[in-house]
Amino acid sequence: MATVGVCEDDEGIRSVLVRGLRAGGHDVVAAHDGAEALRLLGTDSAVEVVVMDVGLPDTDGRDVVQALKSAGQHAPVLFLTALGATQDKLQGFASGGDDYMVKPFDLRELLARVEVLAARGPRAYGPSDGLVLDPVAHAARTATGEVLLTPTEFRMLAAITSRPGQVVRRRTVVAAAWPDGSVVAENTVDSFIRRIRTKLDSIDSPTGIETVRGVGYRVA
Repeated sequence: MATVGVCEDDEGIRSVLVRGLRAGGHDVVAAHDGAEALRLLGTDSAVEVVVMDVGLPDTDGRDVVQALKSAGQHAPVLFLTALGATQDKLQGFASGGDDYMVKPFDLRELLARVEVLAARGPRAYGPSDGLVLDPVAHAARTATGEVLLTPTEFRMLAAITSRPGQVVRRRTVVAAAWPDGSVVAENTVDSFIRRIRTKLDSIDSPTGIETVRGVGYRVA
């Protein structure tokens, strides 16, 4: 049995999920929006699997997942959403999701998927020390300041910092930041990376972005 974090803004659906998961023997930590999810499901929690809605009232659930992973919370994620188009699913996986279910859903299937994810366990990544990403404000914070990011900048930065220790391929960064199928020129990506670096420097971020030529980027 696992401790499952649930973030769902619809009270009725959240209630069904909580009751169903508890009936299945799991402990549940429930949040109703992105801000509460960041507070309850972070690295200090015992959460082993996250069930995340995408359409939250204060932010995009995919951005919440990226922020959690950037902070070091790497529990497997099941996105649960009404967005069922292929491009939505691909965006979910690019944002760090491990599984994806479309509403309306069968509770028995969801429980089975949660148990598979719980058995898989978290990936072995560490946090990006000293840098906090806020998906509600689309901001990056350090002990010395805060800087606002555009949604694209936020998703690019999160795609890199949520995988510390890895070289994140350029196509992975693009997939996280732009809709599936978008044609993004290399100089456009380079321009965004330069802007992100400038913003990180403005708040004396201990976490930077290193370019791995011909491959992608990694946390520096």
